[in-house]
Amino acid sequence: MSTDVSDASSNNRPFRFAIQAYRSESRREWLDLARKVEALGYSTLFLADHYLGPGELIEPTGHRVQTLASIPAMAAAAVVTDTLRIGSRMTCVGYHLPSVLVKEMASIDVLSEGRLEIGLGAGWLANEYEALGIPFEAAGRRIELLRETTELMLAAYSGQPLDYRGEQVSSYGYTAVPPTIQRPHPPIMIGGGAPKVLALAGELADIVSINFNNSAGVVGANSIASSTADETDRKIAWVRDGAGDRFGSIELETACYFVSVDGVSEITAESLMSRTNLSRAELVDFPHAAVGSVAEICEALIRRRERYGFSYITVGDANIDAFAPVVAQLTGK
Repeated sequence: MSTDVSDASSNNRPFRFAIQAYRSESRREWLDLARKVEALGYSTLFLADHYLGPGELIEPTGHRVQTLASIPAMAAAAVVTDTLRIGSRMTCVGYHLPSVLVKEMASIDVLSEGRLEIGLGAGWLANEYEALGIPFEAAGRRIELLRETTELMLAAYSGQPLDYRGEQVSSYGYTAVPPTIQRPHPPIMIGGGAPKVLALAGELADIVSINFNNSAGVVGANSIASSTADETDRKIAWVRDGAGDRFGSIELETACYFVSVDGVSEITAESLMSRTNLSRAELVDFPHAAVGSVAEICEALIRRRERYGFSYITVGDANIDAFAPVVAQLTGK
């Protein structure tokens, strides 16, 4: 396997930014958030695909509660915005019937007039599978389901009669409707933090999301350890190995989960240092953090783009205002 990522800068695209939402609890709150994300110049509004509320199964995982289900919320956000892209980061293929998911996503692309981004993931939160009564298959089997679901989408959105027959996914005997507005299909983003899923992402996705390796099933120390600078270099290499000659056409996305903008954020760098067990210097260079003044954060993101190729940056909805000056300064550059 190649580990040379020195030419990641060949994949340097202009910056764009997204908000990932978790907290909206009412119609008004959600629609107001969508309008605000658009007004502040963010490119995209993302939701994850999680279903657990507070309780004994989510607490040990370290994962936050997501209030609204992603698919209806995406459709609603599309209706009240004009330029904002709408996406899932990531839809867990194990929670959805693939053929139904294909139609639901195509419908959102139509309702948004071509502003959908489809994020797909293999799933990792074992406690959520347990709570939902869904078998948590071995990683290889979940990744193969991700492959087959992605291949089904590509076949369905081609406009040709479907005849897809995989080991876990089959759909045939009809032409998928509605046709998507974006041709040949809405951008497909595949995310993860482990070798096989990132190689698959390199092979099939338009956008690759570099994330924690959460194979332990919890968000915690292992997540941090799996996402150092050197580990991120390895992740980019796995994507490159899967992509081959198409690597230059892939957009690379990642999230800053730890954000503290000097003088603006309610969360201080010191509190993030305590949460992550990283020093301030380590936190500044950590690929999933944005810490410092607006100028310092912009400089750090530019350095990461040069090293890794990251041009698409997502932050959580709690940081929408604090991070807006970074968006204003770097978008399109």
